[in-house]
Amino acid sequence: MRGFGGKRSSLHGSEEDGLGKPDKMNWASLSQLVPYLSEFKGRIFLAMLCLVGAKVASVGLPFILKDIVDQLNSSSLLVIPLALLIAYGLVRFVNVLFGELRDTLFGRVTERAMRRIGHAVFKHLHSLDLAYHLNRRTGGVSRDIERGVNGVSFLMRFMVFNIVPTFIEIGMIVGILFVKYSPWFALIVLVSVVAYVGFSVVATEWRTETIRQMNRAESKSSTRSVDSLLNFETVKYFNNETYEAQRYDNNLADWEQARRANRLTLFGLNAGQSFIISAAMAVAMVLAAYRVDSGEMSIGEFVLINALMMQIFVPLNFLGFVYREMKGSMANIDAMFALLKVKPMVRDIEGAKELVVDNGRIEFKNAAFAYHSARPILKDISFNVEPKQKVAIVGGSGSGKSTVSKTLFRFYDLTSGKIEIDGQDISQVSQQSLRRAISVVPQDTVLFNASIFDNIKYGNVQASEEQVRQVIRMAYLEDFINSLPERENTQVGERGLKLSGGEKQRVAIARALLKKPKIMVFDEATSSLDSQAEKRILQAMESVRGQYTSVVIAHRLSTIVDADLILVLDQGRIAEQGTHEELLVRNGLYAAAWELQNQGAN
Repeated sequence: MRGFGGKRSSLHGSEEDGLGKPDKMNWASLSQLVPYLSEFKGRIFLAMLCLVGAKVASVGLPFILKDIVDQLNSSSLLVIPLALLIAYGLVRFVNVLFGELRDTLFGRVTERAMRRIGHAVFKHLHSLDLAYHLNRRTGGVSRDIERGVNGVSFLMRFMVFNIVPTFIEIGMIVGILFVKYSPWFALIVLVSVVAYVGFSVVATEWRTETIRQMNRAESKSSTRSVDSLLNFETVKYFNNETYEAQRYDNNLADWEQARRANRLTLFGLNAGQSFIISAAMAVAMVLAAYRVDSGEMSIGEFVLINALMMQIFVPLNFLGFVYREMKGSMANIDAMFALLKVKPMVRDIEGAKELVVDNGRIEFKNAAFAYHSARPILKDISFNVEPKQKVAIVGGSGSGKSTVSKTLFRFYDLTSGKIEIDGQDISQVSQQSLRRAISVVPQDTVLFNASIFDNIKYGNVQASEEQVRQVIRMAYLEDFINSLPERENTQVGERGLKLSGGEKQRVAIARALLKKPKIMVFDEATSSLDSQAEKRILQAMESVRGQYTSVVIAHRLSTIVDADLILVLDQGRIAEQGTHEELLVRNGLYAAAWELQNQGAN
């Protein structure tokens, strides 16, 4: 505001969200998934039964195949018992059927877990205080949530029903080979499995950092694109399209390099795994061929050994993929659960009571606040706002006037002192009940990408159409809306960019009025309005003035000349207070600002 000195208070957000991927996987995060599975215990049990049935059928198939081959080797086709062929087809069908039933049953469990986790994270983010949201990067956080939920899906569907079952199947096959055939076959399987798993673990640990780098690069490029597109007007104002494109391309170059490194390490991992599998298969087949040649095994048993080895290595090869993806998923899940671990700085006390507002009396008692200890914003502020009064707060940039409204709404808690509403300390009541009693019309109005009607109704989603139209008239929006082809169904665009500043501000005022609060806070609410619109809004505010207590953070002094009390802030303290006339007579800061604004108007 011209005429008042001081610098604008600012909060500086960090470049990162502060939720980077940890150096080590937090396996404890898996335990946090358990509560999300408890809803469908019956389905999980049935899925496990289907899993066991599928594995029994899977292990039984090679034995049926062995008998068929031996019959073919010793008899003509006509003498082969048709029962074996039919049994082979039935068992294969049962194997597939049980697998499909298992996936179908567990699919519901996975989808519900994803839904509940995604909802929990979204709800938690909305519960965090303003300080967190000023520092976060929206693109990066949204990617963390998306990758985390997808990671949950992977772990639920693959780890639970593939890793453990694969090792159960391996155990069954090793036991059969050891008991019915040579212990050498069992030893070959055990050595190859240990070598395969050991190599996969070591190589995957080596690859993990490239996965993290790739995710960080992806988050950074996503954050850059979202940030740039949300601020496209600023980009165009300063002709910085090429600059933004170059910065985005630099982020994409980092992503490309990380992807290249990830691909090369994946090649090394796959090559090593393939070598172990090929070597084990070759050794087992050589041993089986030798035993057939010596008469210790039949041709059918040779086929059986080959089928059992393939039975092991097909899921084992898939296990390598599962383990690789599991490591990446664990990093993503850990980042998502890290969001849930972020604690809001503003929290309700245990057993916080509901705020009961009868009159709307506000009292600041020696209120002090600082964003940082070295830079106090409010210094020992004390004042009263009587019920239904209009109190205006003015001052230069950085004087703390907007901070008064933020502490009243409990976006921040005071460093010391207290704020009372109808004699109740707002730090002792629930935030929900406090905020139900207060409507805020901010200086920078941001609207949802929806219709004008929906944006206004957001002030009270239970309001009737007539109530919405009533506040439209009160905010003098009726003529403007009637001039639009789609009237109140007109879409306002992302962040309301299809409307002018004054139009957005009137929508915001209508929305605030619809809430029917006991206290209204106008944070420079008319600063974007032209003189005619401002006059209409002031008339609307005046017509309902006796219905609520109002606190007006003012830039234009002409809008608050009728205030019951004007507080002049200077460097975080109340320098002057009184009515408009009293402050002019005092001939201090307010009078000087009034004179400067009048000169600017003339």
